[in-house]
Amino acid sequence: MGQIIGRGWLAGWVAVTLAVAGCAPMPAPVAPPVAQAPVQGPALPAPSAPHAATPDGAARSFVQVMRRMEPAVRQDCLTRRTAPISCDFIFVVDDRPGLEPNAFQTVDRNGRPVVGFTLSLIAQTRNPDEIAFVVGHEAAHHILNHLDRKSGAATAAAVVLGSLASAYGGDTSAIARAQEIGASVGARYYSKEWELEADYLGAIITMNAGYDPINGSGLFQRIPDPGNHVLGTHPARAQRLAQVRRAVADVQAGRVR
Repeated sequence: MGQIIGRGWLAGWVAVTLAVAGCAPMPAPVAPPVAQAPVQGPALPAPSAPHAATPDGAARSFVQVMRRMEPAVRQDCLTRRTAPISCDFIFVVDDRPGLEPNAFQTVDRNGRPVVGFTLSLIAQTRNPDEIAFVVGHEAAHHILNHLDRKSGAATAAAVVLGSLASAYGGDTSAIARAQEIGASVGARYYSKEWELEADYLGAIITMNAGYDPINGSGLFQRIPDPGNHVLGTHPARAQRLAQVRRAVADVQAGRVR
């Protein structure tokens, strides 16, 4: 079972750990085949009502959302993981003052996934759907094994640029600098693709928990749009919104579950 850990005044809100043999009848006339309608997935949940526009209202909403999201995240992790990763999530809230709105995913020393949120991010949300979508997105990074893949991509880029610098006569310091740049470029470039992957799977997890990911992705409208720069760490807003809608359409059409 996952855990939810809070600090300070928020800790009170987040104390949630959280065929039979017989006589053969005469064969009936064979009816003409009936065309089968395609299998349809679930309908999109109704958008959630806004929570109270106060830190206290957002904190209450966060606790309620986590009661539904934690089991949904765990189940999707067990169903979709492609590597022997842990699905026993720990959810943490950092309520230190002055921190920028942010969410992150990492693992502890035992390989247990940790999903964290700053209090300022929670306070910035306007409804439970937005909280649920952020939770689903960060959990998706772990399920898709992005942490290990990102490390590998950065290492590969560093090796390539380091080799090029060496081949063109770079000295030791130039080669080292090229390797640093390669690691940074590799991690940033590949993270755009993985952010979109996490948006897609995160939308499905959100929907499986009974929240509206399209309404939840409205949070994108209130954060700076990074555009589509090569060195941007996140994709453009339009790409992310389109990815969420594609995930919902795929679920509703029965193409994914």
